[in-house]
Amino acid sequence: MSWRWTEQATTRMREEHGIPLAGLTTMHVGGPAARLVTAESTDEVVDAIREVDDADEPLLVVGGGSNLVVSDEGFAGTVVRIATRGIRVESSDRCGGVTVRVAAGEAWDDVVVRAVTEGWSGIEALSGIPGAAGSTPVQNVGAYGQEVAQTIAQVRVWDRREQQVRTFANADCRFTYRHSIFKSSSRFVVLDVVFQLAISELSTPIAYADLARGLGAEAGERVPLGDAREAVLAQRRRRGMVLDEDDHDTWSCGSFFTNPFLTDVEFAALHDRVRERLGADSPAPPRFPGEGGKGKTSAAWLIERAGFTKGYAMPGPAALSTKHTLAITNRGDAKADDVVALAREVRDGVRDAFGVTLVNEPVLVGHTL
Repeated sequence: MSWRWTEQATTRMREEHGIPLAGLTTMHVGGPAARLVTAESTDEVVDAIREVDDADEPLLVVGGGSNLVVSDEGFAGTVVRIATRGIRVESSDRCGGVTVRVAAGEAWDDVVVRAVTEGWSGIEALSGIPGAAGSTPVQNVGAYGQEVAQTIAQVRVWDRREQQVRTFANADCRFTYRHSIFKSSSRFVVLDVVFQLAISELSTPIAYADLARGLGAEAGERVPLGDAREAVLAQRRRRGMVLDEDDHDTWSCGSFFTNPFLTDVEFAALHDRVRERLGADSPAPPRFPGEGGKGKTSAAWLIERAGFTKGYAMPGPAALSTKHTLAITNRGDAKADDVVALAREVRDGVRDAFGVTLVNEPVLVGHTL
């Protein structure tokens, strides 16, 4: 479904120049934007992007900045910061659940809080994840057994190539592990997301073993939404994954690498490398159900056994989190170059040790691994 954009912006967008992008990211790194436009309505988002595209200038779209590492040189173009707000119930009944439209700039955890408060079940395990709601379908954000792909009904976007607003149904989003059609190119800019949630005071069945233990519940059991949220937040705090300006373990992009997907042959080769490095009696690396005929293993497990333990490279300026080996953190005065250098060291170390090449989850602007 698509239609032409005909509305006109009624307010003047805020425009600034030379603003450091470090302040717009959870990693706290990044040089200045040549031009920063803050768009607070959908009309402003579309107008700002269309203006840049018509001028054939470089464009960077920023939401919550939780999955972004910008180079120290900054961005020599226009950065459009999406600051739209709004959570609107479009339909609600006990049988069909509740349909909720969320503006792209809405803080994601505020959406989860609203859902838990209202008795909307389906995203409670995604508590504490930083960033904006519009970023969640791009990454197919997931944690503790839930992914947004399970509850997204529609995603409304601005199609930069066709110069029109389009709506994607769930099946058209091509959701896979930490991926979607929106991540594969810069063509689409998310404007809002429609979620279909169950009306229930209970969570979806608990799918993550550690979470179930924290709740004193069995795997597959359902618990009150508030209890599920608090248990998830407790798990994330132990891993330094809940933002806290006073805790440099949270100055990060969360998990820096995605979990690798391997074929049976690749798993066998990995197990051989593990035994070669760690001893003949070493257990096989973790294996979980994957996609496309492949199994999924743990990036954190590989990183730690390649010699990169919690707090590696402390005191920094960039170091692995003291709470979680999968997070690269800014210890206070790191530059983007420091973050990328450490990421490269970890990636290369895992590849040398086990023959598996890790892939970065955050978007790198002005850098490559």
